[in-house]
Amino acid sequence: MPVILQVDFPTQGPFKAEMTTAFKTLAESINLEDGMQWKIWTENSETKEAGGIYLFNCQENAQKYLKMHTTRLESFGLNNIRGKIFEVNQALSELNHAPL
Repeated sequence: MPVILQVDFPTQGPFKAEMTTAFKTLAESINLEDGMQWKIWTENSETKEAGGIYLFNCQENAQKYLKMHTTRLESFGLNNIRGKIFEVNQALSELNHAPL
């Protein structure tokens, strides 16, 4: 069953084009994670927050990725990383054009 992983954290940046340049290699590596189907990168330069919304094929792969990603973000000096996993209501999501 597909699940959504929501991750966000406070950061001083980079944002926008600088973020794209700085994290291109990281973004490419995320495509290789077990069960990862897609990611939407999120950022808010005004509130100094960033993160992402991911679709994983199952809870186990989402939890494994969240553990690894939290450790990675902490190694970058980031703190207060928040991660939540949600089950997907596929029927309603498809009705609203979700890319499942």
